[in-house]
Amino acid sequence: MRQESCNFCHLRQPHYKRSNLKAECTLGAGFDTPEKTILLYSGFGSWGQSGGSGIFHSCPVNRCSLTGDRGRAVDADAILYRDHVSYPGVDRPANQVWILYHLECPYHTQSIKVPDSINWTATYRRDSDIVAPYERWTYFDPQVRQKAQNKDYAANKTKKVAWFVSNCGARNNRLQYARELGKYIDVDIYGGCGSFKCPRSEDRKCFNILETDYKFYLAFENSNCRDYITEKLFVNGLGHDVLPIVMGARPEDYQKSAPEGSYIHVDQFASPEELAAYLKRLDQDDALYNSYFTWKGTGEFINTYFWCRLCAMLHAPLVPRHYEDVNDWWRGPGVCTTKSWRNAEFV
Repeated sequence: MRQESCNFCHLRQPHYKRSNLKAECTLGAGFDTPEKTILLYSGFGSWGQSGGSGIFHSCPVNRCSLTGDRGRAVDADAILYRDHVSYPGVDRPANQVWILYHLECPYHTQSIKVPDSINWTATYRRDSDIVAPYERWTYFDPQVRQKAQNKDYAANKTKKVAWFVSNCGARNNRLQYARELGKYIDVDIYGGCGSFKCPRSEDRKCFNILETDYKFYLAFENSNCRDYITEKLFVNGLGHDVLPIVMGARPEDYQKSAPEGSYIHVDQFASPEELAAYLKRLDQDDALYNSYFTWKGTGEFINTYFWCRLCAMLHAPLVPRHYEDVNDWWRGPGVCTTKSWRNAEFV
């Protein structure tokens, strides 16, 4: 069913601090405003939510509720699809908004069978209608991006590079890169792809080893796709006192998503050998190594209030919007690349 008749449209909203969200959402959705029903088509399990309006109570625009009952497809104001789209089997109301939510990259998601059925996208991509990143960094003062540290982050660290990984067959050849890097500097690979062991059930112990013993961590994504930056950087890397080396999204994507000067991108170097030479330099120069931690204390990772933004959008007086081909937007040319130090092929 084509959605030219849909009365809702594209509204790309940035990430909000709580105060900014309230300022932007003066839509007058008071107690007498009809409540918008959002159907989570895959049920509540994958969302970690329960039915009703509780999740919206603290939102500036809060007249929304969640349901997992597919029988409500006939009258829900919006259907939120996670990772794939299944069709309800009932006539779609003309004003019903269909929203596609993805946290995985295009390689690990299914194509949409009717690509013109989607009105809004909710993904980690910055050009989504509702931007839903893994994490969002914001500075306390945009003019202050460095802060003197009272800690030597190199102190007592005797090991070089660590990596926790279980998927040995990633499309971007990250394992091959790590092994090549290991020819020129020590790289300890933990998990199913290496010889070092630290079970996932003991995360706290593993991360304690990481930030106590190691100077560098390979925050390598499983695919090189636009804006695809996950917990590998935000949790494993920046969440611990270690310097992340990143592979995945483009350098300019990391610049928009992470604190300035907080990581090293493999694309800065022509080869793993060249990267290893720079890491050795950092290993010998504590002042230079510590310069990668001056971002600490200058900002914070914030809640982006996905549910609040969704509710506000549903209450906004918007014009028609739908994707002619959401597959082309999501996985079209240039979105992902197989580029590595050995080739420059784009898909």
